[in-house]
Amino acid sequence: MTTVTGHPALRGRGGSSTSGSTAGPSSGGTIRVGGRFSVPGIPTGSFWLLAAMVVVLNMFGLVMVMSASSVPSVRAGNGPWSLWERQALWTVLGSVALFATLMVSVEFWRRFSKVFLGLAIAMLVLVLVPGVGVEVNGASRWLGAGPIQVQPSEFAKFALLVFAADLLDRRSAKMADWRWCLGPVVVYLTLVAALIMLQPNLGTTIIIAAMVLVMLYAAGTPALPLTGVAAAGAAVATMFVAYTPFRRTRFLRFLNPWADPTNTGLQNVQSLVGIANGGVLGRGLGRSTAKWGFLPFAHTDFIFAVIGEEFGLVGAMTVVLLFFGVACTGAWIAARAKDRFSMLLATGITAWIAIQAFMNIGAVIGIMPITGVPLPFVSFGGSSLMINLAATGMLLNIARHPAEHLPRPGRRRRTGS
Repeated sequence: MTTVTGHPALRGRGGSSTSGSTAGPSSGGTIRVGGRFSVPGIPTGSFWLLAAMVVVLNMFGLVMVMSASSVPSVRAGNGPWSLWERQALWTVLGSVALFATLMVSVEFWRRFSKVFLGLAIAMLVLVLVPGVGVEVNGASRWLGAGPIQVQPSEFAKFALLVFAADLLDRRSAKMADWRWCLGPVVVYLTLVAALIMLQPNLGTTIIIAAMVLVMLYAAGTPALPLTGVAAAGAAVATMFVAYTPFRRTRFLRFLNPWADPTNTGLQNVQSLVGIANGGVLGRGLGRSTAKWGFLPFAHTDFIFAVIGEEFGLVGAMTVVLLFFGVACTGAWIAARAKDRFSMLLATGITAWIAIQAFMNIGAVIGIMPITGVPLPFVSFGGSSLMINLAATGMLLNIARHPAEHLPRPGRRRRTGS
């Protein structure tokens, strides 16, 4: 007789993990939790809904990168589709990564979580080595050469996500003691954040910190110490803004971009102008004027402004609703995850994508300072796209193995006659 523990509470207070157990759903295949490879599981509504929304966002992103990147491609002396071709290549690689995380059991990634985190930290260190890291616009954030460059901070998101979920699951019985759960997670978060800030990259640091804090909350960390950590992190971020000239200038221009509309406030102003030009229905695909040199980084951080100009308020709100749908579906998947580790993974991935989308769109429409983070699945950027798709594959994997298809605790598995 094989039994499986019940699904733990969403907040994770108490309960045990199902790691290493084997469970057969009532119908639709077998779920093997502990093996390296997992059978595809069962099709669920949340799986198909999430897959459909991500495919739409990714395909729409390819169209928008083609539209927004043609001008900078030509001005760089290349063909009009050179940047789009690179994005298409990264989409293929990202699809392979998505398939890998979809088909391979989450327990496999958990087993090597410490190795992944160690590799991520090593890559973050290499970025800072002169002659090794690739510097662009005063920031050293990439490794590689020519068109093949990777951003280790994106890999660090994924690695820290899996590591934190594993630690918080294994120590679920000690959540009330901050020294066993909150303390170790914050130590590793601080190390990763410090290395990323040395690049410098405040936007990615904020996303990673927010993702981990949401996971800590979902795991059942006591409110008082968690609030203290969040307040300390906010204070440190404020100091980085206040005492760094370019960040301070960027924040002041966010408050009043029209004070210097042709210099420090250029991106803020031109982004709003582009969205305003789009009106309700937009000027039409390919007819944006912002991308003709008026709006810097139109195909990367500010692609949402091009969407607003070419497809208007209707197109922009459609994108917003798609990300809202991804966030709600991710929360639904987390609530129905088969075990505590999967729940924490789903929570972290959902928080990561939702927070990054909010920060990007907020900067474009002028309700947040510019942080330089791309719009998930849509903006031009290889590493970001590939890691986002890999994380989505893991979320889809969790959606295909929901808790309601596991046997009830204590029930004897029915064997064939």
